[in-house]
Amino acid sequence: MFQVLESEAASRPRFRGRSSRSGNVTAQVFYAGAALGLALLFPSPAKADLRLCNQTASKVGISIGYRDPQGWVTEGWWDLAPKACETLLKGALAARFYYVFAVDYTRGGEWNGRSLMCTRDSEFTIRGIEDCLARGYDRNGFFEVDTGEQKSWTIQLTDPNRADVSAKP
Repeated sequence: MFQVLESEAASRPRFRGRSSRSGNVTAQVFYAGAALGLALLFPSPAKADLRLCNQTASKVGISIGYRDPQGWVTEGWWDLAPKACETLLKGALAARFYYVFAVDYTRGGEWNGRSLMCTRDSEFTIRGIEDCLARGYDRNGFFEVDTGEQKSWTIQLTDPNRADVSAKP
């Protein structure tokens, strides 16, 4: 199956001035300047997450794998409705590579790859990717997502027959 990878750049807050047709222009400029000054003094933190958007017409189940300071971790399941998005990991991304295994609950099939990792049928967090079957887990192939060391990333899960598969930094 296919996936579309798309970077989600952290958006900066934008100031939208208050509109008043009959207000005092000088007061408006003063308040706009004061608001801008406060925004510069106390900037809000940029939002950085790993998100996945289900662009299919099916309900899908999502599991992810990644390395943290203690080693490999796999987590699942996130159930995503058709055309819905979900934040899988909150905060700035700590790794360049993440791994995804997804199941199409509606039509059957899966999005998989060559990286073998542990899963199970119910909700899970599993440490380590070795000896999955001996430890009582399932073993599935995850596809690799290269975030290019971005701090925020969105994965677009698409139907396998879509022709517009592409990657964007």
